[in-house]
Amino acid sequence: MRHRAFLSPLSGLLVWTAIVWGQRPTEPAAADLIAKSRDKALAYARSLPDFLCTEVVHRFRENKTQSSLGTAEIPGETKWAPFDKLTVRLSYFQQKEEHELVLVNDKPTVLKYQGLTGGTGEGEFGATLQDIFNPFSQTAFRWDSWKTVRKHRTAIFLYKVDVAHSRYSVETGEPGDTHHAIVGFHGRLEIDRDTGEVLHLTYLAEPPRTVNLEEVSNSVDYDLADVGGRSYLLPVHSETEIHSPGLSVRNEIDFREYRKFSANSAIEYGTLK
Repeated sequence: MRHRAFLSPLSGLLVWTAIVWGQRPTEPAAADLIAKSRDKALAYARSLPDFLCTEVVHRFRENKTQSSLGTAEIPGETKWAPFDKLTVRLSYFQQKEEHELVLVNDKPTVLKYQGLTGGTGEGEFGATLQDIFNPFSQTAFRWDSWKTVRKHRTAIFLYKVDVAHSRYSVETGEPGDTHHAIVGFHGRLEIDRDTGEVLHLTYLAEPPRTVNLEEVSNSVDYDLADVGGRSYLLPVHSETEIHSPGLSVRNEIDFREYRKFSANSAIEYGTLK
């Protein structure tokens, strides 16, 4: 799991017991659901086929409201101003993601995705789940509440990974002059009670000052999508915010047009909204 912000001055397995809807699960029942979800998460990347999809990224920058004097910022009044729109060809091949920037503001571009200023990220296709559920991470889980997501009963768990066991990295700076740090993170998971699949996740990291970032947060929604005539649980929407002392950015990402990967695969660009 990795996020980049190139900012120019800019444990036990027990049988699942019946749970009354709305009732707090017993500790063994909660532990069993986490174990089931861990099995799903660790197998997730391997379970996916090779595929292509279109990633549409609407990027925003912070526009802080000024006081009547025109100098002081009003706490809590942050507004997001549209910055640009990226259309990305995302390929998932042999459990690895690759991003190819195709359009910027609906126009062809020669820019490279990896060299973009602003905020970019990756990891929605299994890397984040791996980092949360990998036993090495020694993640602490705590049941929070129940929720219904698309008619699925889901258990909400809070989790935390400390920096000593984290693989979550952040980078800042400009291409050729970057700063890197491994950071701890925490967030929440919405887990299907019956299948153990994660339908929604969030994470929040608080990077050290050495990377000139204040906060990085992300959320991902998963839903069924057709790839080659079969349904797979895949990301459909993601939101990321990256805050630094001088600039904050927000990305709203939609994943569309999933299709099976092949040498002749093609996606028509230029009409996506």
